[in-house]
Amino acid sequence: MSYRIGLVGKPSVGKSTFFNAATMNDVPEGAYPFTTIDPSMGEAYVRVDCAAPEFDETCTPSVGVCEDGTRFVPVKLVDVAGLVPGAHEGRGLGNQFLTDLNETDVLIHVVDFSGTTDIEGEATTGHDPREDIDFLEAELDAWYRDVLGKGIEKFETRYHGSEAAIEEELAEQMSAFGITKDEMKQVILTQGLELDPETWDEADRTELAREIRKRTKPMVVAANKMDTAAAQENWETITADPDYEHLSFVPASAHAEKALKNADEAGVVDYTAGDASFEIVGDVSDEQAEGLARIREFVDGYDGTGVQGALESAVFDVLGCIAVFPGSANGSKDEKGVFRDCFILPEGSTTEDFAFHIHSDIGEGLLHGTDCRSGRQVSKGHELTHRDVIELISTKQLTA
Repeated sequence: MSYRIGLVGKPSVGKSTFFNAATMNDVPEGAYPFTTIDPSMGEAYVRVDCAAPEFDETCTPSVGVCEDGTRFVPVKLVDVAGLVPGAHEGRGLGNQFLTDLNETDVLIHVVDFSGTTDIEGEATTGHDPREDIDFLEAELDAWYRDVLGKGIEKFETRYHGSEAAIEEELAEQMSAFGITKDEMKQVILTQGLELDPETWDEADRTELAREIRKRTKPMVVAANKMDTAAAQENWETITADPDYEHLSFVPASAHAEKALKNADEAGVVDYTAGDASFEIVGDVSDEQAEGLARIREFVDGYDGTGVQGALESAVFDVLGCIAVFPGSANGSKDEKGVFRDCFILPEGSTTEDFAFHIHSDIGEGLLHGTDCRSGRQVSKGHELTHRDVIELISTKQLTA
């Protein structure tokens, strides 16, 4: 199972370029609305320091690759069709956008920080990127508010003999967002509300919907086109604005990332995704040299192009995921190699969660785990940490 990152944003901000740069897929790009009509899905990668060198081993990944001790672990990237204001009311691609969006675990909102596209995605100058951030959050909040309202209405009109608590009713109504009744109760109480919707006014309902949205659809803002002076000016202003403290921002240039990957494939530069530098290794024309010099200035100034950084911020910082390697405490290996797998798990995952993640049979027969670094036995309920190497001791082992 891979985490699914939803790539969202208004038309013409470079979202498809970002998707292509992250996945090297051939999705149409263009400076006009709705370049992407149907959601495109591709395989992107997040980086994890490989554990194999610590055991004097060379890994043999079953998926992804390992380059110079850096493991590239796959995740799903979904380029969702362009959004316009009023989507929650069916405008633009409306409900289809929201349906596609809801199948993702975390969002990357690609925003044109240069201010050269207006709220509809049309060419302009001097547009404030904050309007784009605000409108996406407002659309999502309105969507959640509508669903929340249906749950409240259902609760209020239920059969009088029903004993269902409000958190149970709302959790069932909003189950598609992945929220449980316990989490729903916690959100309600955290907002300082009573467990009785009759005591909530419209502002309470709106703020509750917003908080549920923030918890179930966390977001990273990829500040795209940061290789322009206007974007850099907007960056300083927006990231210092306390209204946006709840968001994570990553400076990015999707154009630079794609250009470097294309140049690497052509043998012109030596570049690995996410690196903060690159080396020119082939012959280049004066025009190419000038273009690469501009990219180098941006990469040096911002510690990379930001595309890889946005993916990893979404998975590891915003979602709080960890990477765990299956291992063998005695160092044995079979004909398939060693350190073949690296799994991305939710924060707080236990040894037992890890076992069930790999296969239900292993989970059902789990006795305990072994921390391969220390050789120490760990219980089923032991909470794992990032880059743990764990051998699972189970009465049921997979042979294929």
